[in-house]
Amino acid sequence: MINIGDTAVSEQKVVETAPINSPEEDKKAEKKSTSTKKAKSRGQSLAIKDLQQQPKEEETELDLFKSNIYIVFVECETPGNIGFLARTMANFGLKNLVLINPPTLTPEAYYQATHGKYIVENALVYSSLDEFYQSKRIDFKVASTGVAGGSYNLSRIPIRPEKLAESININNKITILFGREGDGLSNKEIENCDICVSIPTDPTYPILNISHAAAIIFYELFKNKHEYAVEGLEESTALEKEYLIKDMMEMIDKLDIPQHKKKNGLKTFKNIVNRAFITGREAHTLKGILRRIKNKME
Repeated sequence: MINIGDTAVSEQKVVETAPINSPEEDKKAEKKSTSTKKAKSRGQSLAIKDLQQQPKEEETELDLFKSNIYIVFVECETPGNIGFLARTMANFGLKNLVLINPPTLTPEAYYQATHGKYIVENALVYSSLDEFYQSKRIDFKVASTGVAGGSYNLSRIPIRPEKLAESININNKITILFGREGDGLSNKEIENCDICVSIPTDPTYPILNISHAAAIIFYELFKNKHEYAVEGLEESTALEKEYLIKDMMEMIDKLDIPQHKKKNGLKTFKNIVNRAFITGREAHTLKGILRRIKNKME
C-alpha cells in the first residue's frame, strides 16, 4: 500500500500472459463486450438528456420571475434613488422598472445604478399610475408602506414580505409599488392595490430608505422562487377576483344599511379575498355561491 508522503521508486514492468481461449469463447467475450458498451452508451445518453432538460426547467421559472414582476417607483424626488433601486433589482434578477412622473434622469441615476445601468436605460415611463395600469394588464398589485394600518384603516392592513413571497404566483403579472421618498403612497393608491406589504421596524424610526426596503422584499421573493404554487393550484387572476367582488357589491347594495357601512363591507371582503390568495377554482366556487344568494334575495 502507498501512503501519502512515500517516496516514488522506479517503475517495474509486469508482463501478464493472456489465457488462450477457444473460438467459441472469443465470440462470447466479444458479444458481452458489445452489450456492455451499448448499455453504457444508453446510460450516458440518458444522463446527458437529464442534465440538458433540468436547466431548461430552471431557466423557464427564472424567466417568469424576471419578466412577470414590475417594480414601480411613484413620483421619485431624486434621480439617485432611481439608480439605487435599479442596482437592487439587478442583485435579484429583476429587470422591469416603471417610473411614474419621475424627475429628469441625470447622470447620477446611471452612476448609482452601477451594474444595473441597463435597467434605468430600459425603464418604462408613465405620467400616472392609471396610464401604466391601462398599458399593462396587471393581475396582482402590491403596495409597500412603512406605516401599517389597523382596524379603522382597512386600506393599510398589511402582510409581511415572507408571507407575500410564500403566496405569490409568478405565472401572473405582478406589480410592486414604492412611493415617494417623503410621503410614500397615498391612501387612494394603496386602496387601488390588491394587498399591502410592510416591513416590521422600530416605531421610533419606521421608515426605510427605498433601496433597503426593496432589498428585503426582493430577497424574500427571490429565495422562494422555486417554491411557487404547483399545477392545479394557480392563484386567481385579476378578472376572476373582479367578478367575485362585483357580485358581492351587488349583494351589499341590496342591504338596508348606511352607505358608509356598505363601502367598508365591500372593502373588508376585498381585503379578505386578496390576503387569502385564493385559487382560480376557489374564486369560481365562491362566485357561484354568491350568485345563488343574490338570486334568492331578488
